[in-house]
Amino acid sequence: MTDDPRLTPLAASLPPTVPFVGPEELERRRGAPFRARLGANESVFGPSPRAVAAMAEAAAESWKYGDSTSHDLRMALAVHHGVPPDSIIVGEGIDGLLGTLVRLVVGPGTPVVTSRGAYPTFNYHVAGFGGALHAIPFTADHEDPERLVAKAREVDARLVYFSNPDNPMGTWHDTATIARMRDALPRGSLLILDEAYADFAPSEAIPPMTPDDTRVIRMRTFSKAYGLAGARVGYAIGPAPLIAAFERVRNHFGMTRVSQVGAQAALQDQDWLASVTAQVAEGRARLGRIASDLGLSSIPSAANFVAIDCGGDGALARAVLEELGERGVFVRMPGVSPLDRCIRVSCGTPADLDIVEETLGPALAAAAARR
Repeated sequence: MTDDPRLTPLAASLPPTVPFVGPEELERRRGAPFRARLGANESVFGPSPRAVAAMAEAAAESWKYGDSTSHDLRMALAVHHGVPPDSIIVGEGIDGLLGTLVRLVVGPGTPVVTSRGAYPTFNYHVAGFGGALHAIPFTADHEDPERLVAKAREVDARLVYFSNPDNPMGTWHDTATIARMRDALPRGSLLILDEAYADFAPSEAIPPMTPDDTRVIRMRTFSKAYGLAGARVGYAIGPAPLIAAFERVRNHFGMTRVSQVGAQAALQDQDWLASVTAQVAEGRARLGRIASDLGLSSIPSAANFVAIDCGGDGALARAVLEELGERGVFVRMPGVSPLDRCIRVSCGTPADLDIVEETLGPALAAAAARR
């Protein structure tokens, strides 16, 4: 099949890309639902009941477009974080915000730096606008700030993507390390600090909010700890002039009324958030024990998942992932070596983790037998 001749040369040069094959598609392929859905780092604990009630009530007004400025949610977030409202932009998850930011900053050949194996959707956006992506390997299962800065200085990077805690390993750096990284970036570089997992992280991993710092834009989401992945609500905090620039290209009606109301109600229920983060901490500990009981190691995590080292290479981990899928357990794995020696398991309910405990040993044995 040939490309449509109406495509731009850039679009025609890109391969069809799906950053993640969703669990629904995998269920269609296997012809059965998963017993445990633990691959997408969703919160199986769900959103606050207050958020569910607010969204149910708002559903009756779905005939209306959502507020194009997400005003009430932005005001609530400003109070929550102690920052001016004009330093906050709301968008369709961090994915949508990354796409808008890249559209603002990246053109053909614009140098951009990230970590090899880090969140692939960012790379997808950069490729879509013709940017020149430079990827630095992880060091000891952590993103490497010093090497990222060195590459940024070498290529005069416009954007530097850094997640803390990171995905797919769940590791993190402290605030002093992040400050040194920010200070060492070349003039004109913008640090994208992806804090999707900030609600699970220790306080020493989260820098104070300084939205007037022109060197940093921070990304947060309601998809993880708040349990609203399906509502697609993310937000960015940064210097007001940069945030205002989003108005030039963003999708002004991308946020639904139901999503805005649900996120605001979720933000107001911090007791629910605390209960979820406590359950996630218990889940991380149990996944570590499950791995240890099988003679495996796990990577200490500050996110809502645990990377479990399968004790071999990427081929072995891939076989383990497939064997778990055959047993009804949906998990994912990092995409590059040496991170791909691991599988990545989201923290689930005790019943979910019972299934992991039941199936991981047989999956390991079956994977080993395939080699």
